[in-house]
Amino acid sequence: MTQPVTETVTVTETVTKVDTFRALHRRRSPDDPLVLPGPWDAASARVFVEAGFPALATPSAGVAACLGYEDGQTPADEMFAAVTRIVRAVDVPVSADIEGGYGIAPKELVERLLETGAVGCNLEDSADGVLKEPRAHAEWLAEVRQAAGDRLVVNARIDTYIRGGADPGVRGGSDPKRAAEQAIERAALYVAAGADCVYPIGAPVDVLPLLRSGIQGPINVHGTVADGPSPTELGELGATRITFGPQLQRSAAQALRDIAADLAK
Repeated sequence: MTQPVTETVTVTETVTKVDTFRALHRRRSPDDPLVLPGPWDAASARVFVEAGFPALATPSAGVAACLGYEDGQTPADEMFAAVTRIVRAVDVPVSADIEGGYGIAPKELVERLLETGAVGCNLEDSADGVLKEPRAHAEWLAEVRQAAGDRLVVNARIDTYIRGGADPGVRGGSDPKRAAEQAIERAALYVAAGADCVYPIGAPVDVLPLLRSGIQGPINVHGTVADGPSPTELGELGATRITFGPQLQRSAAQALRDIAADLAK
């Protein structure tokens, strides 16, 4: 069994970084959203920092691929160990995608996350492809917030666009209008529970202004590295911050495949 990476992270370092990270979300102009590349290992994290990005946000799917797992199949110990290595490699704030929390109780989940040195987390509101009951999930988020205090920036992912926009228990696609209504309803509950930011993953670009008008607080939007709106355009549509999921890792993997194919000729 893989042993967790142990690394000493001082309280002062963590507090300074979380304050910095939280400040990066505030008072942003529409044409200047916070862009958070997603490193999948220590080497990629250093590349993004060298390019000048002020903070990073790990993608669970990208880290899973790096560790040899399918998305959603990474054991908690290995995910926390990977985040620890990424945090150790850079001097900027790092937020960690810890999926749905791995079934760990909120207090222990927060303790384990803080041990990695991460100052933020991404938490999903679906499990096994099914939306969670929103009020129950909000109560769980409130427990996470209570355990974390102000030591973590919590990004609450809202899965109505990818898991079904009707009722909890629904799988598959969703009605766009109902998905938007549910996203706004869930966002209100999650912000009230203590979430610093909400993430309506999969929301169509044309619905972002509606979400922006109905959601209080920062909104995370999924960006693209090829076709699609630029970060500036997404900011003008309502995004406060932009993450990329596993896209950057997959783009790097494709570049490596191309190199390998050339070498094999």
